Amino acid sequence: MTFRIHVTGATADAVKAVVPQLVADRVASGITAQDPALWGPAAEAEAAKRLGWTEAVAISRPLVAEITALREELHAKGVDHIVLGGMGGSSLAPEVITRTAEAELTVLDSTDPGQVLSALRDRLAATAVVISSKSGSTLETDSQRRVYEKWFRDAGIDPAERIVVVTDPGSPLDASAREAGYRVFNADPNVGGRYSALTAFGLVPSGLAGVDIAELLDEAEATLIELAVDNDENPGLVLGAAIAGTNPLKDKLGIIADGTHIVGFADWAEQLIAESTGKEGTGLLPVVLDPLSPEVGENLPDLQIVRLVDNAEAHHLFPANRHDGEILVSGSLGAQLIVWEYAVAVAGRLLGINPFDQPDVEAAKVAARALLDNRPEPAAPAFVANGVEVRTTGDFLNGATTLDAAVDALLAQLGPDGYVSIQAYVDRLALPQLAGMRDLLAAKAKRPVTFGWGPRFLHSTGQFHKGGPAVGVFLQITADAPEDLEIPDRPFTFGQLIQAQAAGDASVLGEHGRPVLTLNLTNPEASVVSLFEAVN
Repeated sequence: MTFRIHVTGATADAVKAVVPQLVADRVASGITAQDPALWGPAAEAEAAKRLGWTEAVAISRPLVAEITALREELHAKGVDHIVLGGMGGSSLAPEVITRTAEAELTVLDSTDPGQVLSALRDRLAATAVVISSKSGSTLETDSQRRVYEKWFRDAGIDPAERIVVVTDPGSPLDASAREAGYRVFNADPNVGGRYSALTAFGLVPSGLAGVDIAELLDEAEATLIELAVDNDENPGLVLGAAIAGTNPLKDKLGIIADGTHIVGFADWAEQLIAESTGKEGTGLLPVVLDPLSPEVGENLPDLQIVRLVDNAEAHHLFPANRHDGEILVSGSLGAQLIVWEYAVAVAGRLLGINPFDQPDVEAAKVAARALLDNRPEPAAPAFVANGVEVRTTGDFLNGATTLDAAVDALLAQLGPDGYVSIQAYVDRLALPQLAGMRDLLAAKAKRPVTFGWGPRFLHSTGQFHKGGPAVGVFLQITADAPEDLEIPDRPFTFGQLIQAQAAGDASVLGEHGRPVLTLNLTNPEASVVSLFEAVN
């Protein structure tokens, strides 16, 4: 067995109560057989074209030799630095795969001009770029492709020798890339982005970066038989029941890496869980934690802890009672990827929603495009303090004139079952310390706090923010770019794009009645100290 799970307390009760019915309903074999009726009539049309991930291992096998051959071809030309331009499911899986394998991959899933420039200025002469977009029309990915084409040409490099495209067959990008002479890998169109880890989207950039992707597929394959069988030991059924079958439902899922060899798994699982389940006013909110995060000691009744450990069957014994009520999982990366995909599909059935659509993701994209087309002047800030412009969506400041009072006013909107979402639309290479605000705000709020780098989270937890329970409060952090960057043949810059994405998302959250506090750093490096003082 390449995947192990240990449950106690409420999660054990959930498994005992729920799994027998899942077995009787033949849910596991039904998923494997790609039965679209498992999630009800309303979901059937979407599910019918979104279950190809169950056979991704077999479909992806022929890609291994092609990817390996391309890697060797690039190495022979002195090209050994791989950049991935992609968002959401196109970037999160390659990130965890390469980090776990200790293979170098520059993941460019941002529109911040500073972060884009950092990638462009890093070993361009030895760089190949994988442009990954399922639809072929993703604005961020299109912008990254355009700027790399220009920089390659300006450096005297033929883009056709350095750009590799991963997309669905027949997408706009598929046609234009082939016309441009780029190497194109088509992925299975019957797989949604967040389920695409074991398809070309996960394998092409990872394999080019040097990962043994055949071994990854072997790890997943070793678990497939267990996942297909309708019995009480099926790890997909057990995990699905544990995360979505508690009564009452623990709808905040704290995921902790606690001794696992897998690096960054929770960031991948975050999208899979939030985008699949966060809709129709329900869902599971993944919260990426570490063993010392404040939430772990708060004993919150709606927070379910999941620990990724080295040995789930032994770990709960040391020390005794430490992990009562928690879910402990262990296993190879390939096994974890495929088991969690099954489990989240099971969770969708238990929650009564369609796990394969994302009805609220498009709204923020439309709002951002409208702002880019019209380019209105930004609203005047409510006040400015220590180089930070303060704006709100919703009327909750109550006369606050300091940063700490503004943060307190936002937290005052937090209900007993709520959560805080920090959204940092900044260059995370220049301001990595912002991630440290999460624990400070969690200690202050005494509620679960999520942290997302914008705009990447828009393709992830962004669905849950609008479609899930209306209990979130939102802290947006934006920044004036020290250096902007043109997007070739577009009437807007990267700096204007990321600001429009932040403003568009804030407006949509406001339309859903969610309070948003936006703090814009006019001098990012100097202003960040003021931010920490405000939340501490």
